[in-house]
Amino acid sequence: MTPIRKVAVIGSGVMGSGIAAQVANAGIPVLLLDIVPAGANDRNTLAAGAIARMLKTEPAPLMHPRAAGLITAGNIEDDLAALADCDWIVEAVVERLAVKQALYRQIEAARRPGSAVSSNTSTIRLHQLMAGMPESLARDFLITHFFNPPRYMQLLELVAGPQSDPAQVARLARFGDIALGKTIVRCNDSPGFIANRLGVFWMQCAATLAYEQGIGVEVADAVLGRPMGVPKTGVFGLLDLVGLDLMPDVSASMAAALPEGDAFHAVARELPLLRRMIAEGFTGRKGKGGFYRLEREGRSSRKLALDLASGEYRAASGDEPGEIAAHRGNLRGLLAAPGPVGSYAWGVMARTLSYAAGLLPEAAGDVDAIDTAMRLGFNWKAGPFELIDSLGAAWFAERLAASGMPVPPLLTQLGARRFYRVEGGRAQYYGLDDAYRDIPRPEGVLLLADVKRGAKPVLKNGSAALWDIGEGVACFEFTSKMNALDGETIALLARAIETVAQRFRALVIYSEAKDFSVGANLGLALFAANIAAWGEVEKALAAGQKTLQALAEAPFPVVAAPAGMALGGGCEILLHADAIVAHAETYAGLVECGVGLIPGWGGAVAMLRRGLAAPALPKGPMPSVARAFEMISTAQVSKSAAEAREMLILRPDDRITMNRARLLADARARALELAENYRPPAPPAPIALPGPSGRAALRLAAEGMARRGLASGHDLRVADALAGALTGGEADLTEPCTQEALLGLERAAFIALLQSGPTLARIEHTLETGKPLRN
Repeated sequence: MTPIRKVAVIGSGVMGSGIAAQVANAGIPVLLLDIVPAGANDRNTLAAGAIARMLKTEPAPLMHPRAAGLITAGNIEDDLAALADCDWIVEAVVERLAVKQALYRQIEAARRPGSAVSSNTSTIRLHQLMAGMPESLARDFLITHFFNPPRYMQLLELVAGPQSDPAQVARLARFGDIALGKTIVRCNDSPGFIANRLGVFWMQCAATLAYEQGIGVEVADAVLGRPMGVPKTGVFGLLDLVGLDLMPDVSASMAAALPEGDAFHAVARELPLLRRMIAEGFTGRKGKGGFYRLEREGRSSRKLALDLASGEYRAASGDEPGEIAAHRGNLRGLLAAPGPVGSYAWGVMARTLSYAAGLLPEAAGDVDAIDTAMRLGFNWKAGPFELIDSLGAAWFAERLAASGMPVPPLLTQLGARRFYRVEGGRAQYYGLDDAYRDIPRPEGVLLLADVKRGAKPVLKNGSAALWDIGEGVACFEFTSKMNALDGETIALLARAIETVAQRFRALVIYSEAKDFSVGANLGLALFAANIAAWGEVEKALAAGQKTLQALAEAPFPVVAAPAGMALGGGCEILLHADAIVAHAETYAGLVECGVGLIPGWGGAVAMLRRGLAAPALPKGPMPSVARAFEMISTAQVSKSAAEAREMLILRPDDRITMNRARLLADARARALELAENYRPPAPPAPIALPGPSGRAALRLAAEGMARRGLASGHDLRVADALAGALTGGEADLTEPCTQEALLGLERAAFIALLQSGPTLARIEHTLETGKPLRN
């Protein structure tokens, strides 16, 4: 089948506009259509308004504002003929069967034969949508269920029918995977598919049992949040986020779709106070509050929590039940704890995990599909079958029986075994046929986790490791908490450079942790400052600079493959690689000024050189100096890899990968491309810099920021130190600055700032609160 080169989305509401934005993020033109409101002067007003909102919404649905230029607004009365130019048509209109089917008949009359058509429905089954529809449409029709917000949620549930063309299914799955960056989970045509079926059950069960057992919303969220590997919002915080006004309809829709004997009906009871809350505007975060709300008191505010029994708000305590502390890291102990907290935890999770086991094979073909859907659709750290493994399947089945609850046949069949195991270095899942199977990876996916199951590291210490990922390429991985960089990281990187030069063709720097690296370990810097170990600080800075320079000049290609945050020292590593293959959701920047420092491992100098090489910047020393100064002094962080390219962190020929699971394979492929006839770059040439006159100009700019209230007194001191390093100290244009001299200026400015009280206060405050201090 032909590639998907143009997409139409019909319905410009929250989901439709979000899907259109993600298609545009992929660089694909998209037509966004909606109805024509009565009396509208602009017949495209709904779609055009949705595009305008994309540019203002936070979190941003667009990875870069220019992506909006790929979206064309239209309406379904005037523009349906344009569907003939589209390869994929996505329906995202109101969840009413009659409305959808009427639209499908219009689409079928206008579309090109062989174009894909799909619905983003979350509640209506495919066989209902296709009832009475032409066979030609049914052959090209699927359900593609995105999760909100479509840019950030990685899950895409895909439902095919018995008439769906397998080639069309494969085409959309591949596009969703590679172009849109989604993990495709194949679902059966059952009510709610997978994630919503189980997720709605879990939320409904948690709310119903909390009300019936007299458990407060704070306790319920504390128990069902982090101890279960669920985001700290728990259940009631999640309901506030989703919107309380949606829940009665979602619950009613699910109840209507499920057979009479389904366990959902036993927990699907509406909280007595919910209708009153909705009527009074307490619909969650988008309204006046929900189960939680903020009460303003002058310039401050306090958090209130709803008492489910009285319907009154009281001050949120923020206290954690003692049972959580007593059984931290021991989920089985928490579920078995005596008293109301343990009883509630067991009641919710026993029902939820049992319900998950009963969804096979109705909703999905295997346990991995259900676990993946819950991890990606509801942000659980572990899916339900992984949770059962952590409890022990035999223990869980015995406890269910002892509690008078039915034991799912799948648990009886499994016995004392596990749903997941590692066999011969391969991750496997337990199948419904009582046999284990390898967890499949799509073609083009390479995971470091898979490599590590069957191999030992080439090098390793407490902060990093070097792995052989095949085809002559090595992978350097950070392993410290939050991938913070320390002396051990730098020491192993130096050893890795020597090892790769001897044994490999290329090096990829990569991590499968949430973030590539949050930068240097500030705790170690604070400790060194507190004991006045300035000599050690100087050595650490020099070692980092020397190692990153060796990385830049290595006799083999180096490809950095960031995802998530790449801050401070993590960003400096990107700047010293031959090439970057970045995940689309890469948030990179040199943020040291935020804690009262400047980059100390060559980052400032690297940004100078990026600016000098950028075709779009005017020539001469000052434009690149000013560009680097603005970015670094304001601790600017990209909101996407596309923005990182605009900031010059990514160069024009650096690449962006939409699907994080493909990042390592893409980076390895890029490294092998570069390895063909590779020649290391020449040592950095001296740079002509403006010296004191340039520093004075940057100082004036910073003072202007201060006069507008945008910079504090210490911000000015930090900015001046940065300006000195960027402009070459006492240099002038007639005597270009060497790389060594510029790195020396970086080190001197870094140490001088670290010796100042306000910088130490900033570091200490950041370590304690995770937030910046403006002093």
